Amino acid sequence: MIDLLEDTWAREVPHGQFARLRREDPVHWHEVPDNQGFFALTRHEDIVAASRDPELWSVELGSFFIRDQTPEALESLGLTLVGMDPPKHTRYRRLVSSAFSPRMVRKLTDDIQRRAQALASTVSAKGHEAEFVEEIAARLPLQIICEMIGVPAADEGRIFDWSNRMVGHQDPDFRTSPEDGQNAAAEIYAYCDDLAAVRRGSPRDDIMSALVHAEVEGERLSTHEIDMFFVTLVVAGNETTRNLLAGTMLTLVEQPAARAELAAGIDDDALWATATEELLRWNGSIHNFRRTATRDTEVRGVPVKAGQKAVLYYTSANRDEAVFEEPDTFDIRRTPNEHLTFGGGGPHFCLGAGLARTQIKALTRELLRRHPEVELTGEPRRMRSDFINGIKYLPVRFGG
Repeated sequence: MIDLLEDTWAREVPHGQFARLRREDPVHWHEVPDNQGFFALTRHEDIVAASRDPELWSVELGSFFIRDQTPEALESLGLTLVGMDPPKHTRYRRLVSSAFSPRMVRKLTDDIQRRAQALASTVSAKGHEAEFVEEIAARLPLQIICEMIGVPAADEGRIFDWSNRMVGHQDPDFRTSPEDGQNAAAEIYAYCDDLAAVRRGSPRDDIMSALVHAEVEGERLSTHEIDMFFVTLVVAGNETTRNLLAGTMLTLVEQPAARAELAAGIDDDALWATATEELLRWNGSIHNFRRTATRDTEVRGVPVKAGQKAVLYYTSANRDEAVFEEPDTFDIRRTPNEHLTFGGGGPHFCLGAGLARTQIKALTRELLRRHPEVELTGEPRRMRSDFINGIKYLPVRFGG
């Protein structure tokens, strides 16, 4: 039985199910209890095609989540970059795109490197034990995105808590009650409003200042628009990179030969460039994005009616045998590597891709430079979510 909902992901990444679907039923109709079903797209080619055709495959019609949203939630999600279709998406993305440009990422590289070194130095000695997710993986992306937005360092812990509760709504470890996710959203909106008020009077060189003084078609952004921008940037810049870093560390534990090769070539930039891409292919932080057909169409001869959902499974695309030679082999020298961890191209390609790459490479490199040996001291626990590919608990011991 094919089951791609949240309970499955809490146990494992269902690579076996995806391999079967790519082989036997690449446009698979998947039922959802108490909700409308969807077509699961599992082939690289189909996901790229859908990603690059937002006129046919809309996000605004039904959001990017598998399950349908209330009208109120859908309206709010439509104010986030990931919830907009062009041309609206194009206009709003332009407001913040310069902060994530290759030129700006290069300017941030020294700061990222310095922070990565400082964080790696907290792993003080051989035999140091840590819960990797909260103590290490969460820290660097949280520091970087808060600095870029303009959040004071003293408030990073609050951002960490709010974002966990908002994106972990399917996981009982993050959401303590049905209302808790909504409460976290209200708290983070209030914080954003206070920060925006300060920046209106005292602008700085940060993203919040840019947002409160920006205009779209001659009008300033509303309070709710700024709130949704803030949440999107915090989650995209914090949660996703945290999960990529945690997945990277688990992979290096499970792939000792690759880890030894990386440690031996710690100053080999070419090796680390290809290894970073393979780590990204292996550990995408988002399982999928949902799209909704704007008109009757078909995918591989399968009829799709207007209003029906298609869920684009990047995790499956990253193991597609038609694109990757020996896709189930972890190869740090793999090239080319056309993974879809940052999306399938088109208007919604991840704005922070360059920033995430830089952080993964910097922190992983600094940790292996100091401690080429690492092992698990307990069983990792995965997030219960059919959207976020998260490891919420990863106990490790560093050595070497």
